[in-house]
Amino acid sequence: MFIPLRDDNPTSRFPLVTVALIAVNTAVFLFQAVTPHGLELAAVRFGAVPYAVTHFRSLPGAAAFPPLLTLLTSMFLHGSLFHLLGNMLYLWIFGNNIEDRLGPVRFVLFYLVCGLAASLTHVLFEPASRVPMIGASGAIAGVLGAYALLYPRARVRTLVFLVFYIDVVAIPAGLILGLWFLLQILNVGMGGGVAWFAHIGGFLAGLVFIALALGREIRRRAGTARI
Repeated sequence: MFIPLRDDNPTSRFPLVTVALIAVNTAVFLFQAVTPHGLELAAVRFGAVPYAVTHFRSLPGAAAFPPLLTLLTSMFLHGSLFHLLGNMLYLWIFGNNIEDRLGPVRFVLFYLVCGLAASLTHVLFEPASRVPMIGASGAIAGVLGAYALLYPRARVRTLVFLVFYIDVVAIPAGLILGLWFLLQILNVGMGGGVAWFAHIGGFLAGLVFIALALGREIRRRAGTARI
């Protein structure tokens, strides 16, 4: 088990959008938490239900928005405090550098598009599911994919648990994020209430979209840019 704590990868500007996303997700969760049955009710009304999306109609007494719109609203809901904290930790560590490279406006679009791609991947592989999907994990997985492509050698200070061994180790981002992606693949079919396909889809979307957005720069750094 490993938990990233911070990276040794400074940015050139304050990550305004990253902080704003963390603030919005936290505010929504706090509102859910103080509302009677808020966590469960929000998941039912604003979570993305694959069956509803594929049939273009909400289940009785379910979504407050059209099913396609829940692909967006579901990205800002979380089912527990640990669900929220885990997602926001990854967003804080890795999101600031992607925002720094893309700029605020493009980063917002990148984040939302990766989240939508992640949700649609889950719907594609679980089209008959009537279980609401919630969480920012898919969008954040896109951030992880982008980071793995752009900063594979950046060192990530990571809390490592191996049986009785516990230590903070500096691990290359390419390795830790590659392991994270591999775990998502290995966990497919394991259940546990986790949308593993959304994580996989979001990560791959992040790789593709960051390559499209910064393709010329990436090729130049690799020494393959055309003149």
